[in-house]
Amino acid sequence: MKITTLILILFTLLCIQPSSAQSLDPVRIGIDGLSHDHVHGILNNYQKRSDIQIVGIAESDKKRAKELADRYGFDLSMVYDDLQTMVEKTKPEGVVAFNSIYDHLKTVEVCAPRGIHVMVEKPLAVSAEHAEKMERLAREFNIYLLTNYETTWYPTIYKAFEMAVSNNEIGEINKVMINDGHKGPVEIGCSPEFLAWLTDPVLNGGGAVTDFGCYGANIMTWIMQNEIPETVTSVLQTIKPDIYPNVDDQATIILTYPDAQAIIQGSWNWPVDRKDLTIYGKDGYVEASDQHNLEFRLNRSAPKQELKITDFPLETNDPFSYFSSVIKGEIKVKNTDLSSLENNIIVVKILDAAKKSAAEGKTVTLK
Repeated sequence: MKITTLILILFTLLCIQPSSAQSLDPVRIGIDGLSHDHVHGILNNYQKRSDIQIVGIAESDKKRAKELADRYGFDLSMVYDDLQTMVEKTKPEGVVAFNSIYDHLKTVEVCAPRGIHVMVEKPLAVSAEHAEKMERLAREFNIYLLTNYETTWYPTIYKAFEMAVSNNEIGEINKVMINDGHKGPVEIGCSPEFLAWLTDPVLNGGGAVTDFGCYGANIMTWIMQNEIPETVTSVLQTIKPDIYPNVDDQATIILTYPDAQAIIQGSWNWPVDRKDLTIYGKDGYVEASDQHNLEFRLNRSAPKQELKITDFPLETNDPFSYFSSVIKGEIKVKNTDLSSLENNIIVVKILDAAKKSAAEGKTVTLK
C-alpha cells in the first residue's frame, strides 16, 4: 500500500510539476518607445516583478535611453534602434507601446504577424483609419490588442458601474458627466520627449481632445456596453495659444443615445488634477470623485452617503500584471471591458467625430 501511494505521488509530481512551473514563468515583455512619460510605471519596479520580464527595448533616441537606464538601472545592451530588430533578437511574448499615438499602428504592424500581443497607452489610435487597420491585423494574426488607461485601475469606477449599471440602484441612466485633465502637460513638467509628440496634431491626433477626451469616451462606452452613440457634438478651443499653438487645450464632447447623454470634458486648463465620473439616473446619482472616494444618493429623499473604496474587484489591479495574465490565458478579455479592442475602436470613432464636429461647427451623426 505504501509503495503504491509513493508511486502515485511520484507520477503526480512528474506529470503536474512541469506545467505548474511553466505557468509561473514571467511573461517576456518588450517595450516599444521610451518617449511616453507613462513608461515610468513599468520601469519603476520591473526588477522586483515576477509576472513579467523586460527582454528588450526599442528606442532610437540614445540620450533618452541612457537617461532612463541611469535612473532605473537597465543595461543599454537591451536597447535596440528599432522594434523589428528588438523583437527578432529578444523574442518577446508581448510588447507594451510607449511611443506616439500615431506610431501605435507601426507597433502592431511589426508585432501582429509574429504573433506578439500588444498593449498600447490610451487611446488606441490617432484615427479610425489607423484603428481599423490595427483591428484587422489583430484579428488576422489572433493577437490580443489592449489599450491601457489610468482610470481602468480606479476601484471607484467599478463600484459606480456596479451600482448604476449592474444593480440599477439609481434608476434608468439618463446623463453621465466625465471630467479629466490637469493644468497642462507643459505646466506639470512633462518631459521634452513626451511634449514633442503630445502637442503635435498628427502624432497625437489632437491635444486635450485626444489626451483626455479618450477617458470619457472609454468609460461611457463601457457604461453603455459598446452601444455606439447616435450623435457627437464637440467644441474645441485653444485657451493658451502661446503654449499650445498647434492643438486644442480645451475639449467638450456631447454624446447622445436614445435615452441618455454624456458630457465629456477634457482639459489642459483645470486648476487641479481631475479624473471624476458622475452617473445620474431617474432616481439618484453616484459620483466617483477620484480613485477612492465615492458619493451617492439612491433617491431624492435619501441622504447623501460617502464611501471610501479600497478593494479592487478584478483579478489584478495593475496593467502589466493584467497584460501578462491575459497572455497566459488566466484572464479572459470580454468585448465590453475597458481595455478591449471592441470598446476602443468605438472610442477612436467618437474622437474622430468630435474633431470633425468642432472643425465643421455641427453635430456629427454616427449611428
